[in-house]
Amino acid sequence: MQEKNDSLDLWELLTRLKSGYQWVDLSFELSPQTPHWQGFKPLEVKPLYTFENTEGVFCANQYTLSGQYGTHTDFPRHFDPKGRWMHEYGVQDLAYPLVVIDKSTAVKANPDYELSKDDILEFERTYGSIPTGSFVVFRSDWSTRSAADYENKDAQGNAHYPGWHFEALKYLIEVRNVAVIGHETPDTDSAQRGNAVGMVCEAYVLQQGKLNVELLRGLDQVPPIGAIAFITFPKVTDGVGFTSRVFAIAPR
Repeated sequence: MQEKNDSLDLWELLTRLKSGYQWVDLSFELSPQTPHWQGFKPLEVKPLYTFENTEGVFCANQYTLSGQYGTHTDFPRHFDPKGRWMHEYGVQDLAYPLVVIDKSTAVKANPDYELSKDDILEFERTYGSIPTGSFVVFRSDWSTRSAADYENKDAQGNAHYPGWHFEALKYLIEVRNVAVIGHETPDTDSAQRGNAVGMVCEAYVLQQGKLNVELLRGLDQVPPIGAIAFITFPKVTDGVGFTSRVFAIAPR
C-alpha cells in the first residue's frame, strides 16, 4: 500500500474549504462611484494602451486613487509617526478569526449610534470571550446605502453615521488584545464624535499598533463567530494605507 504523501494535505484542505464552506467577499468593487471618505477624490482611470492603438495586442490603464479608497486598511503609521509601515506586515498578518457584532437594528433607529462596551459584553455573554488576535467588526448595514448617501447629511450639512464608542475600543484592545478593528462606515468615529472632537477613536486604534479596516460590506453574509477573514493588500514601501480585498471563509 502506498503511504499517504503528507505534502498533499494542504491541497486536500483547500479542496474541502472550497467545496464545503462559504466564501464571502467583504469588499467594494473599485470605480469612480465606490464609496469613499469625502476628503478624497474619486478614482480616476486613464487608458495608457488600448487594443486600438496596439493593433489588437493588449490594453493597460493608469489608476489614480488615494491610498485609503473604498474598502481599505489603515496601518499604524497613518496616525502614529512611530507606528509600523505597511511593508512591515508579513503574510501571516493577512488572516484572522472574524468576530461580527451586529448592531444594524440599533443603527436603523439611530444613525448616530456608537457601539458600546455594554454591547460587547452582551455579545460575549452569548458567544463567549472574543479571542486574542481577532478581527472584530461592527456590522451596521451602512454598506447597503448608495454611495451618495454615505454621509447622511442633515439640512445643515452635518453628517450622521455610526461609529465605535471609545470605551468599547479600549476594552477590545486593552482587555481582549484584538488585532484588527473594522466597520462599514468611512471612519472609526461616528460622524458626530468626529465633528465634535476629531478622529479620536481611529487615532487610538492605530496608536495602539492595531490595524483599522474601513468601508467593509457583506457582513450580513457571515456569522457572529467561526469565520476566518483575509485582509489582502500590496507590499507598499512606507505605505500608511491602501485599498484592500477583504474576504471571509465561513461555515455554510
